[in-house]
Amino acid sequence: MSPFLRKILGMNWPLVLLTYGLLVFGVLMIESAARHLAVPEDIAESFGGAGPYYAWMQKRWILVGSVVYFAVALVDYRWIRWLAVPFYLGSLALMVLAMQQGDSVHRLNLFGLSFQPAQLGTASGILMIAWLIQDLPKLHPWLAAPLVRVGIIGVVSAVPFLMVMKMGDMGSALVWLPVAVVALVMAGTPVLQLSFMALVAAGLLPLLHFIALPMVSERGPQRIDTWLRMARGMEVDISNEGYAAHHVSMAVGKAGWKGVGWNAGSAQGSLHSKAFIPKDTAHNDYIFAVIAEELGFRGSLLLITAFTALFVLGLHAAFHSRDLAGRLIASMVVALFFAHVFESIGMCVLLTPITGIPMPLVSYSGTFVVVCLFMLGLMQSVWIHRHDIPEPPRRTSATD
Repeated sequence: MSPFLRKILGMNWPLVLLTYGLLVFGVLMIESAARHLAVPEDIAESFGGAGPYYAWMQKRWILVGSVVYFAVALVDYRWIRWLAVPFYLGSLALMVLAMQQGDSVHRLNLFGLSFQPAQLGTASGILMIAWLIQDLPKLHPWLAAPLVRVGIIGVVSAVPFLMVMKMGDMGSALVWLPVAVVALVMAGTPVLQLSFMALVAAGLLPLLHFIALPMVSERGPQRIDTWLRMARGMEVDISNEGYAAHHVSMAVGKAGWKGVGWNAGSAQGSLHSKAFIPKDTAHNDYIFAVIAEELGFRGSLLLITAFTALFVLGLHAAFHSRDLAGRLIASMVVALFFAHVFESIGMCVLLTPITGIPMPLVSYSGTFVVVCLFMLGLMQSVWIHRHDIPEPPRRTSATD
């Protein structure tokens, strides 16, 4: 059997089926969620409306992402991780460039592509952490010390975190927190140090909320205040700051077991059809509200179950990895996806403040689909190459 065929047969096919099941489900829901968007008349006539057009666009991104997915999966990740430094530095440079554009969501338009470089920063940061934690100790045993690993993870995470916060994208910045925590745990940080950092972080929360957050985000403190008032049953202005949170949670709460049906109209009582769910972002940030309203509790439960199975398979790949770099990559990808799913669903059910973050594989998000498939391809590479012999550790003399 050729090595290529052995790799194809050795892929985690349940993970592949889950990934593409979520992608197909996403295309179906994008068609309904994007129906209110404005598109040129010729596009509306060709596709029959905005919904089918955006579903078609998502299919194109999936095709591009699929090439990336299988290419990354079939290449040994120990070679891909050497791209960490240029990938990381390049993503930081793109974020700096995005800050200079004056765009409200800090998008870049390069070579006809529109994307948010913050998403590239997260993917490159995962590769960077895995590479440094795995390979720096080969230079000197001292670099394997827990405090050094904490410093590496802290610096690599803090730079893109602070840059994204400076952009005002609180949702994309917050996903770094679970990623960094998982990296610390998988890197073998002692429990005492983890406990100390947790206490310090808890003590800094008031300073971050009242001083740091207002400096980098105008809407962040207001959204948190609105969320806290709604959670305590206090009165909010649902025609202004509480509009999105109120109507999105109403759409989820009234759906019942079956929901109003896919692509339902106003006659079926659809709030989305009446454009109460913010129509400009219903197909990405608020897609769970559309899913919950149209497919009900059973559709929402199916979606959450699929993501849970994806997380379990990802952790399974992490714990069967051949080395520390593989464990870090797979576990951090799971943490990143979990953070996105938790925030995306949480803000639709008033569990978290409104943050504006896409749901992986399901939301319409252009290049983010490609980034997600790239990271899932890395996870597949960890699984496929789990039996390969890792690089022998460098022997150090007593005088090193």
